Amino acid sequence: MKRELISSIQEKELQLAKLREHIDKSDVCSDLYNKVLIEKAILKKQLEDLQNNSLVNRIKHLLPRQEKLICDYFNGK
Repeated sequence: MKRELISSIQEKELQLAKLREHIDKSDVCSDLYNKVLIEKAILKKQLEDLQNNSLVNRIKHLLPRQEKLICDYFNGK
């Protein structure tokens, strides 16, 4: 999954490089450039979430989970 995201991001970067030359020439190229830029941002966010989730999951397994009892909600009142 991670490799697929990285290759997709690289593909979007190539598309952006090709479209960058034609942004000023037509509105269609400009719109397409913006669309590819948004798609690249989405892929980067997915990759970042994938990396963060693995770190968070590792930490969650190391820390003991505290159970909340119903009386815990009424202690402060």
